[in-house]
Amino acid sequence: MSDLDWISVGAADLPEGRVKTVSARNIYICLSHFDGQWAAMDNHCPHQGGPLGEGTIERGVDDACWIRCPWHGWDFDPLTGKPPGGHEDSGQKTYPVEVRDGEVFIGLEQEPPHTRTVTDVMAETLVNWGVKRVFGMVGHSNLGLADAIRRRTVDGEMSYVGIRHEGAAAFAASAYGKLTGKPAACLTIAGPGATNLLTGMWDAKVDRAPVLALTGQVQTQVFGPGAFQDIDLKSAFDAVSRFSQPVLSTSNHSELASLAVKTALVERDVAHLIFPDDVQTQSSDAPAGTPNGRISAPVVKPSDEDVASATRMIASAKRPIIIMGHGAWDAKDEIIAFAEALGAPVVTTFKGKGLIPDSHPNAAGVLGRSGTPIASWFMNECDLQIVLGASFSNHTGINRGKPTIQVDFERMQLGKFHPVTLPIWGEIGAFCAAVAPGVSRPDDADDQIAELAKRWRMWRDEKHGGLAEEGSRGVHSVAIFEALSRVAPADALITVDVGNNTYSFGRYFETKGQHVMMSGYLGSIGFAPPAAIGAWSATQDFEHLRGRKVISVSGDGGFGQYAMELTTLVKYGMDVTHVLLHNDELGKISKEQRSGEWPVWETSLTNPSFAAFARLCGAHGAKVTNGTDVEAALVEALAVDGPALVEVMTDAELV
Repeated sequence: MSDLDWISVGAADLPEGRVKTVSARNIYICLSHFDGQWAAMDNHCPHQGGPLGEGTIERGVDDACWIRCPWHGWDFDPLTGKPPGGHEDSGQKTYPVEVRDGEVFIGLEQEPPHTRTVTDVMAETLVNWGVKRVFGMVGHSNLGLADAIRRRTVDGEMSYVGIRHEGAAAFAASAYGKLTGKPAACLTIAGPGATNLLTGMWDAKVDRAPVLALTGQVQTQVFGPGAFQDIDLKSAFDAVSRFSQPVLSTSNHSELASLAVKTALVERDVAHLIFPDDVQTQSSDAPAGTPNGRISAPVVKPSDEDVASATRMIASAKRPIIIMGHGAWDAKDEIIAFAEALGAPVVTTFKGKGLIPDSHPNAAGVLGRSGTPIASWFMNECDLQIVLGASFSNHTGINRGKPTIQVDFERMQLGKFHPVTLPIWGEIGAFCAAVAPGVSRPDDADDQIAELAKRWRMWRDEKHGGLAEEGSRGVHSVAIFEALSRVAPADALITVDVGNNTYSFGRYFETKGQHVMMSGYLGSIGFAPPAAIGAWSATQDFEHLRGRKVISVSGDGGFGQYAMELTTLVKYGMDVTHVLLHNDELGKISKEQRSGEWPVWETSLTNPSFAAFARLCGAHGAKVTNGTDVEAALVEALAVDGPALVEVMTDAELV
């Protein structure tokens, strides 16, 4: 037996007459101890894969020992692995066992070289295309694919986050795509694992975030008739994905993976690959795909005619304003420089909050329901709106009756909801570069920047006045977000949920350069906590994001949707601070019921102490009941190098 690898599987402390599961390398083994003997066999019953190490040792009529499978009662001789009657085709592989100095060693044949598989080819292709991160849950119908991903993580080419619910993986990947413009992947099993992704995939789709969905599937030979967890995944994902294809044995595997990533990148959409269980482990010697020669630089320059028309409109305006949407992130520096030269206030949609720091002289805050009176005033008084990377959906609050220049790289967004004065197709940065040399602030233009400073003073006085309303029912939202405005790092990455907390954040939090992410067009409650997982992962994967603090803002309704993901933060040591507004209510819905003259019904919540829950999970947890204590609690939590939660007891009426 000198050619065997002897591998320790732990102390020889298994009682007589017992069995247990142990692992050596990646092999799971049923270890047994009986009649002073030790034995080891393959852990998987040949019937349906039952775990023999969870079974029992039974005595036969002749006092012989048998290991009984816990699933269906099949028996095997511990020493030979053979069943009663000695049927050769249903026996188990056995392994030599030695006990040395109180430690059990199992002898394994030397490990053969790994046989490259279909999923190895595809995982290598994803790496070549720049996919750095996978969020997911390993399960019975994705084990071959999971092992291919594991091999990439062992080699340092990918990183993996195991989540508690597939919906969290989807939101994490969506936030990762929104922040970086690069796709992360979600790994799930067939059936319910895959369908749990759908809400987060819709969030990515409507907010134009690139994402890859990698779903396991039942074996190809049982497609259709209704096998366990067999559903039509292609149909399930057709509406939410731009690309959805099964991976078959006859597929061009590297090409499928390449097309999936390319679609996610170019279309900024969801791409979906379906992996039948049996195909995942089929051998393949095909080369991995690469992006070489497959993708171009995404620069679309506006036409000379449109630039000339825009220049004339801007030059004749006395009170122009710039409205920035989320689509303007990549060109924010060029836009701010353009606004400074023009002397124009810059307002943002809520999705664009943070594009310009509120401390900047040209910043006028957020438009719409989650916005400030400053932004609304300047929009109402303007004589030209320059709308960059924003839609005119009902939540943006953009005036449809004003002269408007709209610039977007996506042609379908131009004049999508109604006609605009001048729609311009092009990249926003290219537009700014083209018009900037030809425009300047007219001599007779109004001094809007001086007006802007005055309006900010008025708004801040109004906010501070609201603090006097705080009473015994809880902390005023102004106190929370005034404090967070002071102490949040200027480069923090902030994920925001849905509800009263969202409106208060948009209205009261003053940005200093932070990057804000939210479930924009879908407006899905529960987004912020798992999105923080995606944002933190991006800080590990991209050098320009490294070291940036991640802050999650949510209410008790949203946090409760994915509360157990706090254990995911603890498991991976994620540096995330949760700010949780606790009012025992779906406060936004209560307000809508009252404003619509409905009775307030079924919006109350029964909650634990979330601070205590955080501590039980292994995170920092603090509870605040007074507005004057918020800042100190936030400072303490932000100083924690790891997961932390600040639970603030709030008044649902003070938002």
